[in-house]
Amino acid sequence: MGKDLADAYPVARQTFEEADDILGFALSRLLFDGPEADLNETINTQPALYTCGIATLRALRAELPEADAAFMAGHSLGEFTALTAAGVFSFADGLKLVRERGRLMKAAGDAQPGAMAAVLGLDAPVMRDICAQASAETGAVVVLANDNCPGQVVISGEGVALDRASELAKAAGARRALRLAVSIAAHSPLMQPATETFAQALDAVEMHPPVATVIANTTVSPLDSVVEVRQELRGQLIQSVLWTDSVRTMIDAGVVLFVELGPKDVLTGLLRRIDASKTGVPLNSAAALRTFSANSSPLA
Repeated sequence: MGKDLADAYPVARQTFEEADDILGFALSRLLFDGPEADLNETINTQPALYTCGIATLRALRAELPEADAAFMAGHSLGEFTALTAAGVFSFADGLKLVRERGRLMKAAGDAQPGAMAAVLGLDAPVMRDICAQASAETGAVVVLANDNCPGQVVISGEGVALDRASELAKAAGARRALRLAVSIAAHSPLMQPATETFAQALDAVEMHPPVATVIANTTVSPLDSVVEVRQELRGQLIQSVLWTDSVRTMIDAGVVLFVELGPKDVLTGLLRRIDASKTGVPLNSAAALRTFSANSSPLA
């Protein structure tokens, strides 16, 4: 992850070096060389994704200093990247926050193991009802974690309730209900033990009002103040990521071009399912960034 960007852009390389210094270990080595099993530990995955996103953002701003976004949003962990891009907190503070977020989520998962599953073929309202039924039947927790796009949601909770919800989803016409390779129940009440400690970490960070409109995961509303940002990042641990509605809110406001920062193109794929008439550009490599920069006249 990120190696070709670091090789091509000095500002990206400096970002990875800065992350190593802040964290006190070679995150860049883990990003570039693995091992993949260690990179997939949420305590490492979260700072890795965040650092890649900011390295890409800085390289983009080096290529197109006049370019700016009217709206910003990030899916789950990506919300921290969006808020950094909007000037709410520094890269260093954001990196410390996402590392702590990963540590606390792992601890909550160790204390109360959970699971997550992707469900294809059913929309969010149907899955909310199914999760409520599965919870009632089993006496265990399962909730809608992510509304990614029409026909693709993620559910999260205790294993027995998750399995029952998956069975009910298939009976209701879902094409697939596939457990994800995680041992935590993100965006569910099982993360509640992490919220108080994380709130303290959030309160310790200097924040500023966003300089661009950032659409919140959990409310689909603009985050206009520092108070709202702190509430959002705390509540996001246990509440659903309403990505479909977030994207539609930006589209309704007139957005026609979406630029995705990071090592893959997942959000661009979701955009096609939400509204195929809009353009999504994943800046997931140095080549992609150069192509986008070369084809972009001054943006606003």
